[in-house]
Amino acid sequence: MGVAGGVGQAGGVEATGDQDTGERCADGPADGADAAAREAFAEHGAEASLEDVARRAGVGIGTLYRNFPTRRDLFESVYADEVNALCRAAVEVADREPWEALTAWLDRFTGNMVTKRAVREALNDESDIFMACRESMYAAGGPLLVRAQKTGVARADMDFGDLLRMVAGITATAFEDDAQRDRVLSIALDGVRTGR
Repeated sequence: MGVAGGVGQAGGVEATGDQDTGERCADGPADGADAAAREAFAEHGAEASLEDVARRAGVGIGTLYRNFPTRRDLFESVYADEVNALCRAAVEVADREPWEALTAWLDRFTGNMVTKRAVREALNDESDIFMACRESMYAAGGPLLVRAQKTGVARADMDFGDLLRMVAGITATAFEDDAQRDRVLSIALDGVRTGR
């Protein structure tokens, strides 16, 4: 299982199971299942049923079970893909000004996670895949906070775990719309920013 080494590397995690993510993507139906699962998890959280995912993907439940024997297997695969995207995003924003890089990555963090509830579960779950995903997120995003702190634009009395939990807590809350969520997140980040 690969773990991201930092902002300068395009690391990430591999999903567990009999096939790796690349093999699943090549299969077609499983690739469609990942997209369908994102939709189902966005609507119903990590408890979305495999039957619903299969229906959305346009495949039979047997095909889905061959690739993902349990709902958790599918969730872990989709979640690992999301975390890998966050690792790539950290590399993409690393050359920006420190505060802009950090907030751009956090924006991706809030926008890329499968569901708000799933993010909270991932930050509290102790399974191997979630531990690897957490390590990858910290290795990718953590240096962005450290750089912002070293340049005096982010408060020094917090660590990356504090920041992620704050943002994850906000994204797990039900909002009227995305604009309200963004406004509340901006208010919270004002408490992180210094030296304006």
